[in-house]
Order: sequence, then structure tokens, then C-alpha cells
Amino acid sequence: MHKRDIPSSPPLHHPFIYLLRWLGLSALVGVLAGSASAFFLVSLDAVTRYRENHLWIIALLPLGGFLVGAIYHYWGESVVKGNNQLIEEWQNPTKLIPFQMAPLVLVTTLLTHLFGGSAGREGTAVQMGGAIADQFTRLFKLSNLDRKTLLVTGISAGFASVFGTPLAGTIFALEVFIIGRIGYEALVPSLLAALVADQTCHLWGVGHTHYVIDLVPAFTISLFINITLASVAFGLVSKLFAELTHFWARQVKTYISFPPFRPMVGGIFIALAVWLSGTTEYIGLGIPTIVSSFHDPLPWYSWMMKMLSTTFTLGVGFKGGEVTPLFFIGATFGNAAAQLLQLPLGLMAGIGFVAVFAGASNTPLASTVMGIELFGAESAPYLALACFIAYLFSGNAGIYRSQGIGSGKF
Repeated sequence: MHKRDIPSSPPLHHPFIYLLRWLGLSALVGVLAGSASAFFLVSLDAVTRYRENHLWIIALLPLGGFLVGAIYHYWGESVVKGNNQLIEEWQNPTKLIPFQMAPLVLVTTLLTHLFGGSAGREGTAVQMGGAIADQFTRLFKLSNLDRKTLLVTGISAGFASVFGTPLAGTIFALEVFIIGRIGYEALVPSLLAALVADQTCHLWGVGHTHYVIDLVPAFTISLFINITLASVAFGLVSKLFAELTHFWARQVKTYISFPPFRPMVGGIFIALAVWLSGTTEYIGLGIPTIVSSFHDPLPWYSWMMKMLSTTFTLGVGFKGGEVTPLFFIGATFGNAAAQLLQLPLGLMAGIGFVAVFAGASNTPLASTVMGIELFGAESAPYLALACFIAYLFSGNAGIYRSQGIGSGKF
């Protein structure tokens, strides 16, 4: 390289100014988003316990659906896109995310879980984090470039604090916007916000579920082949989840014109399904079943029941996240695959746990890191193999419809 081709270096102190600036902003976002996630997790646990101790309330799910639909129809049309709105604003910054996104998604998610819908929690935490973070755009008069970084910090803080996985939260916030591309411009702010948010949640005394892979066998060719084949199936399952969710959404929009009636009518079907099945295993978060999948053989159809329950719940307009239900679907599908292939239950449940999420969200790196944070590094090669293959076979139609496509998967 000729001397004239060497770019001039920024001032020596520039990285330190950048670090100090974003340390302050990221810490602010992290504390607020982590506190919001802590309140949300405590509230979610309370409404879940109330529902399980008062099962009659599931009969009121149509009423809960009407409330959720009405809240967004009359007061939340500007934030109804949820996670997709955050992605779109990052891709093309035009309008500040209204702060009302945070309280509305919090209240409606709690209503969904209280009355018996099947949903998760990541969407709620991410939207609260993103909405909180974006308020500082105007306060500090940030540029569009800085605003994009600020949105990343909000997403990473929300994701990290709700799952207790700061490294996965960091990468998820960088990876989720464009399929096949990951930028490093916001890497440090994203990490700082995730770490602060996670520690803030812990300081409030809120813990997270622990999962254990009790046996990780040594590498063999047969194990490699079996995991590869199972991972193809994980990718197809994640693709089915995304397409079913979009399918139900299209159907209710076609046949029910008044938005509040969509989750209300959907609530009738879900409540009837719970009553006919005689079990609440496939509504709510489903954490007990996820934990059980790591050490107990489960019915082969568990993943299918949860998929139908969750895609219908979210498709008709109830609020909440997709990720924890995806963990349920992946872990129980992995459990079934382990029984079929004669492999350790814990290993296959853990692999399915992250692989189905990787395929549905198109975030294989974040999913792999999440698996390592949750299960330990010993299973890392198998987790990475499964996440990357599931990502390859899941197609481009993930759970976040606004994701851009940076490069083809193959």
C-alpha cells in the first residue's frame, strides 16, 4: 500500500471519548430496561401463578382478547407493529418510537398470559427496551447514526435481561436487522447495555430458569450425522412456525374486519381447546415442560401442540414474544428426536432449544452463544452445528417480517 492510500487515523483520544459517551448512554438504557424487565418478569410470574390456581379464568380469554385488541386499536395503532417497528426504524430512521409502546406491550402481554394465551416474553422486553432507549434520541439530540446505535442498546438490554444472557443479547441486537449480515459499529454499546441490564435485573432479585445438559458424548461420525439430520428438521420446524403465524394473521384479517374482534374470536377457540384437552401444558410460557424435556421422555406430539397453540394465539392478535414458545417447541422436538435416534435427552433438548430459535429468528450466532451461556461450553460444537444448519433450512420468512436480506443463505 502506498503512503497516500493509508487512511488518516482519528485522534488518539477518540476511542476513549466514544467509550465514555456510550458507557453513559448504555448504562442509562441498561438500568431502565433491566428494571422494566425485572418488573415484567415478576408480574408475569404472578399472573401465571394466579391463572394456574384459578383455571376458571381461561373461560374469560375471549374478553381478554377483546381488551388486547381494543387497547391497540384505540390507543396503540402507532406501535402495533412491535418488534418489526424497531427493525424498520433501524433500517430507515424516520420517526421516534412512541414511549407508549412500552406500557402497552407490558399490559397486553400480561393480559394474554393471565387469561391463558400461549405466548412468550422476549418481544415484550425488546419492545420496552427499544422504546425506552429511543426517548433519549430527542433528549440528547442524537444523529440518525447514533439513534440506530441507541436502538441496538435497547434491544440488547431487553433481550439480555429477560433471559439472563448478556452475550447472546449483545449479538442478537446486531444480527436481527438484516439476514446474513452483522455490523460491528454498535458492538461496544450493545455489550455495555446488555451487561448493565442483566446485572440490574439480578440486583432487583429476579432470577432466571436454569437448564442442564447432563451428558455430552464424545464426537463420533454417527453422532455428527444424526445431529445434522435432526438440525435439518429443526430448520423446517422453525419455518413452519413462522409461516403458520403469518397464515393465522392473514385469515383473521380477511374474515374479521374489526381488529378487537380478532383476538376475541381467537380466544373462544383457544379456551375451547384447553377445555377439551383437559390440560394447560400448552398455554403460557410452558417453562415446566421445557425443563422436563431435558431429562424425561415426553409425548412425541408436544412440540406440535405448542406450535398450534402459539401460532394461533399470536396470529389472531394476542401480545407477547415468540422466543420462549420456540424454546418449548425446539426442546420437545429434540426430546422426541432423542428417543427416536437413541441419543441423550438433555443434549437433543438443548440443541433443539436453540436451533429452532435460530431458524425462526434468522440469528444463528446469537442462538449459539445463548446455548453456551445457558448450557455450558462443552456442548458448543453441537449447538453451533445445529443452529447453522437450522438457519440454512429455515428460509427467509422468519418471525420478524421486516428483516432485510443482506445475502442469500446458500
